[in-house]
Amino acid sequence: MHEPITAQAIQMRLETHLNSKNLRVVDESAEHAGHVGANDSLSGTHFRVKIAANVFLTQNRVQRHRIVYDAVQDFMEMGLHALAIEILQDWPNA
Repeated sequence: MHEPITAQAIQMRLETHLNSKNLRVVDESAEHAGHVGANDSLSGTHFRVKIAANVFLTQNRVQRHRIVYDAVQDFMEMGLHALAIEILQDWPNA
């Protein structure tokens, strides 16, 4: 059995892979109770990420999202169902 997917685990992964401290990860799983991909614990399936990173400066929107998804691919395989990604250009004002 895998460890539960947490906002902290995703945040640590993105900090490491994208060299960014300018991010916020929120577990929104409870808001999706009864939806496809939700689980009985109401956690660990639906997250929102707000992030700013230098690696995004020369990338288009699709490339930016792909970079984030590539960093958390193993979480997707473990049950992460949805990841809302907000790429911020003006952290922390955005």
